[in-house]
Amino acid sequence: MRVDPRRREFLSSAITTGLCVVPAIGFADPPEKKLREPVLRVSKAKLGAGNKEVPSHPLDPALEMAASRLAYFREHVRDYTCVMVKREQLDGKPAEREYMFAKVRSRRVENGRIVVPFSIYLYSLKPKEAAGREVIYVEGRNAGKLVAHEAPNTLVYKTVGSVWLDPDGPIAMRGQRYGITHAGMENLLIKLLERGNRDRQRGPCEVKNTVAKINKRECDVIQIRHPERDKNHDFYLARIFMDRETQLPVRYASYQWPTSSRSKIGPVIEEYTYLDLKLNVGLTDADFNHRNPKYLFVRKAARKIAKKKAAAEANKKR
Repeated sequence: MRVDPRRREFLSSAITTGLCVVPAIGFADPPEKKLREPVLRVSKAKLGAGNKEVPSHPLDPALEMAASRLAYFREHVRDYTCVMVKREQLDGKPAEREYMFAKVRSRRVENGRIVVPFSIYLYSLKPKEAAGREVIYVEGRNAGKLVAHEAPNTLVYKTVGSVWLDPDGPIAMRGQRYGITHAGMENLLIKLLERGNRDRQRGPCEVKNTVAKINKRECDVIQIRHPERDKNHDFYLARIFMDRETQLPVRYASYQWPTSSRSKIGPVIEEYTYLDLKLNVGLTDADFNHRNPKYLFVRKAARKIAKKKAAAEANKKR
């Protein structure tokens, strides 16, 4: 079907996550390129009070913990499923919380080569207008594109169907602080290490350890606060929740400085929570294949599923 350019522009802007029509990209799977392990951008400095060259810092125990958890994750966590809850500040205001069911397969490296690429599937649960949206991204596959579609009951889906996008392009990044290539627990641990090492170079901060529960699960909480307002700091206060059973981060939240003397913290900057976490469930290539008949990336499959549901409902009425 040929789409008028003006109509195409309207459909592009109508998709809330920033999807657009990319007619040059089809559903063909291009030859897989050889992948190399990415370089971890984390300071190599040795931490601890015994190091004369690097003075001890309140963040040192948290950095050592994050480094050990990252090493543990890479060795023991092959894949996982969860409900990801995301809330980010956009245009100076905290956006509505988004709930997404996620399947994530960890990158696996052998002899310096990536033999299993980072893979992620997302299915939107909330808010209501986004429910049913699906996204898949597989590192190094599909010409580096993500594939996505809007909810099946929307005009955009019925008219356009699935689209392919550069995950770091301006349209895919619309309304997002980070692209899908930075999603997941491993990337969260990497980002915590990067920020912690950067904070370490910017002066002192206050670190407090406490406990809390996330979805009835016991967590150890590391709270980091910058008492003095400084433009070089990314946040006023941040909290990292480590699940006591899995010893993995299940929540990260950061906040701006208080806006008045009556408030203890300012507006949320970013907040990510992992609920109903299940580790090593045995995800396969099929879980990250847009042709999977359980998914609705291919509209023909969507019509078949709808037809089966209609037939089942008709049989119930008989």
